[in-house]
Amino acid sequence: MNQVTEQQAVTFQDRRQNRGEQRPDGGVERRQFSNSYNSENEDVNELAEAIDQYKLRHRRRFITFEELHSVVTGLGYHK
Repeated sequence: MNQVTEQQAVTFQDRRQNRGEQRPDGGVERRQFSNSYNSENEDVNELAEAIDQYKLRHRRRFITFEELHSVVTGLGYHK
């Protein structure tokens, strides 16, 4: 018994081309710390911006502890 199902052509949408712009569904790209830039502590704002820039540059949604350490040391902090 062979069943035949109809397949609809699916077009691939490369979302990376729309980075920083509105998505086709009307939403905007979400960032982990995008709402935290208004902190009263400027160091917090700087760290949040640096992490988001790292994630954009390396096309990462989440970062590891090693990557976080790299971002923090890149800002000039050390133990």
